[in-house]
Amino acid sequence: MRMSQKPQPPSHGLAVCPDPECGEPVDPRDRFCGACGHELAAAAELPAGQDRPTMPIAAPVWPEAPPREPGSLSTLTQHPGELPGTDSGGHDLPAVPVRTDGPPAAPLGETVRGGGDFELAAPDPRAAVRVEPEVPAPEPAGDAADGLCVACRAGRVDGDGYCENCGHAQPRERDHMERELGTVAAVSDRGLRHHRNEDSFAVTETRLPDGRPATVAIVCDGVSSAHRPDEASAAAARAAGAVLDEALPRGTHPQQAMHEAIVAAAEAVTALARTEGPEAGADSLHGGNSPACTIVGSVVTDGLLVVGWVGDSRAYWVPDDRTAPAARLTEDDSWAAQMVKAGLMNEAQAYADERAHAITGWLGADAYELEPHTAAFKPDRAGVVVVCTDGLWNYAEAAEAMAGVVPADAALRPLHAARVLVGHALDGGGHDNITVAVTPFAPTPPGTPVP
Repeated sequence: MRMSQKPQPPSHGLAVCPDPECGEPVDPRDRFCGACGHELAAAAELPAGQDRPTMPIAAPVWPEAPPREPGSLSTLTQHPGELPGTDSGGHDLPAVPVRTDGPPAAPLGETVRGGGDFELAAPDPRAAVRVEPEVPAPEPAGDAADGLCVACRAGRVDGDGYCENCGHAQPRERDHMERELGTVAAVSDRGLRHHRNEDSFAVTETRLPDGRPATVAIVCDGVSSAHRPDEASAAAARAAGAVLDEALPRGTHPQQAMHEAIVAAAEAVTALARTEGPEAGADSLHGGNSPACTIVGSVVTDGLLVVGWVGDSRAYWVPDDRTAPAARLTEDDSWAAQMVKAGLMNEAQAYADERAHAITGWLGADAYELEPHTAAFKPDRAGVVVVCTDGLWNYAEAAEAMAGVVPADAALRPLHAARVLVGHALDGGGHDNITVAVTPFAPTPPGTPVP
């Protein structure tokens, strides 16, 4: 089969490139000059009789600058009328005088007439209108004001908590939390390594049926390897605090009330696996990676101290008299604690193992079984109860070490003491979220009748 041929371009009839700066020979059928790239077809299509320049247009000749005045750093001033030239119609340019002095003085309020087309009236100060300074509008409250980036103060914060302008991550409400009541204080901090705070706490004050005061402190630590650990800790702390706040005034024994509070906290965390959430698709009721957390709590009444826990969050007793021994009131649900309890390792060996902090008990839908631990104590001297997550006790593990960090005036200033303890963990590296509650304890004086 014979192949079709491409049509040949028409001849432009040029033997050399029409570019005056080139002039190289060209083929009659070339579209462009091979030397300079000039379009040959465009030159051939010019109408008959139109001039085809073969010489470059001469550059304009500008007048020489006037001589410099002696002792001056600039040349003499030239006015438009002194330069040769014509306007677009070929007429000489008009010589317009240019003033270099100021405008003539005129009486107050009279019109100053210049050489232009406009007449401007001089302002009369007696007739000036007083303009009140503009009062800036108040900043919008609510989301508009809170939506500004704390770093650049210009960009808006998107739904993920990052600035749309500079990309800076914004502090979350739970990054640092503090609460102080009359007889208890708690502080929670994100720490220096985690991107969010997965701890939570609840502190309340209530009264027993006989009128004696009771102070409640609950601290929860979300399990980071589970889904939605921050929601789990918040739900557990909220549920446990609510149960204790309701059960104690009814006359329920504090130790029994603590048990019921832990059961309610476990049910609240389990319920999260049935609710929609950012990662709800991966949650399951039995198995998988459901929301989970640990819990520790204390109830302090007149002469009685009750603690309850599941997991590895701890409670410590620190007496005001530091010559008396401090004590750890809880036993971890962890791999290390099991090894020590079974006699397979001593405490130093167990906690040096990389599996030491693997917990064996927690609150959540996929917990093996719920075993709330409770204990009651009757200290014979004044002191403070410290309930905390492992983000603190990792830096003061032994009871003596914790007593060495707690300020001497912790019973008088519990919030200050909680801040000092959080600062101790941050100074140590802040590798985890840190939450601590401090509750002063006063024993019942001997011989005091019980109401």
